[in-house]
Amino acid sequence: MALTKKEVFRVAELARLAVTDEQAEVYTAQLQRILGHVEKLSELDTSGVPASFAAVAPHGPMRDDIAHASAALEDTMNNAPLVERGCFKVPQVIE
Repeated sequence: MALTKKEVFRVAELARLAVTDEQAEVYTAQLQRILGHVEKLSELDTSGVPASFAAVAPHGPMRDDIAHASAALEDTMNNAPLVERGCFKVPQVIE
């Protein structure tokens, strides 16, 4: 699969990264090599390998889910950088 510079710019846009033409050329070559290694994996015979849902096995039991008292509102708001009308104030992220 050939990767184009246009696709690199699209991926950078989705990741909200500013990429110059020179960087796009470098990234295109690097990503093309990575994709080449990934394509080699498709040559492996995995018919006898059972499917798994995790890369590593779970490591022991989880703690019981027990309700505890919440922190006081005043203490919580004292840790916030901005507070407005008793709520956390965060920057707008939707245009």
